[in-house]
Amino acid sequence: MSAVRLLVGTRKGAFVLTSDGKREEWKISGPHFAGWEIYHLKGSPVDPNRLYASQSSGWFGQMIQRSEDGGKTWEPVGNEFVYEGVPGTHQWYDGTQHPWEFKRIWHLEPSLADPDTVYAGAEDAALFRTVDGGKTWQEMPGLRGAKGNLWQPGAGGMCLHTILLDPSQPNRIFVAISAAGAFRSDDAGQTWRPINHGLKSEQIPDPTAEVGHCVHRIAMHSSRPGVLFMQKHWDVMRSENAGDSWNEVSGNLPSDFGFPIDVHAHEPETIYVVPIKSDSEHFPPDGKLRVYRSRTGGNEWEGLTSGLPQSDCYVNVLRDAMAVDSLDKCGIYFGTTGGQVYGSADAGDTWNPIVRDLPAVLSVEVQTLP
Repeated sequence: MSAVRLLVGTRKGAFVLTSDGKREEWKISGPHFAGWEIYHLKGSPVDPNRLYASQSSGWFGQMIQRSEDGGKTWEPVGNEFVYEGVPGTHQWYDGTQHPWEFKRIWHLEPSLADPDTVYAGAEDAALFRTVDGGKTWQEMPGLRGAKGNLWQPGAGGMCLHTILLDPSQPNRIFVAISAAGAFRSDDAGQTWRPINHGLKSEQIPDPTAEVGHCVHRIAMHSSRPGVLFMQKHWDVMRSENAGDSWNEVSGNLPSDFGFPIDVHAHEPETIYVVPIKSDSEHFPPDGKLRVYRSRTGGNEWEGLTSGLPQSDCYVNVLRDAMAVDSLDKCGIYFGTTGGQVYGSADAGDTWNPIVRDLPAVLSVEVQTLP
């Protein structure tokens, strides 16, 4: 029987949760790197026991950790992230120029073909890559060339938080940046162009600008990588053409503000979001924690409530804190800023708390193991 491994990054360490294919009972290992912020950890699709973790601290800086045994033991690997060439500048809120400043790695995306190749999304927004298992990192500076002077930090910082690799076109990479938008490369990261046509953001001077939108998350189904789904700072969006244009599919959601978005493992038109009340009130509408599912690729949504608290719940679910396994009855998982990790072994129909009292959850990834 298959097994499932959940990789959970929190404000105070990493946790590895394991279960069999029934997903009823879970073993919890951790905290690994206790006391450190673990923004993200993820395993290689080629070698599931090869894991990478982003460990950071305001005091001690950034470290990449690597495991060869599924998270039982870890070793620090390369820690040099240098913006290539002459440091650029970006405008701060007051319009003054600030140099590019490396703060942390928000997201790690291992290659679909090589366990030693990993992409890393940084704050300040930049894309890095290693081809030697994390020992050395090089910036892919073409991305910053696509910015103009229109990248601004979102409330969480100016972060490159989403990296999607197209399984059908190895040279195609998608990224999303807060607050700049979504970008695509068709030449393995050498050159980039913004893919934000159809987005509308009332908070920026030109609401339909080519660059400058606060994209919270993008997702795709591996069988249909040309169809993208986006949770934006207001609006849930869909693209049929690899991001060339977008249409709103928020439909009957109680709020179209939220952070995560994900796709069912076997139903490319079934997507999940977690609405929160607004950009200033980061908690579920009416204090009811509900995941919303659309079986039609958007527009028509149903609230999933069974097993989730339906009163006095004021947690948030961050952009990287939802994941989907690939078992036959697709499992959906998400973590909250209150330290709960919820799981559904039936594609969202019913939910159970896997663990309740972790530090605030920053990211959740899942591996389906043979």
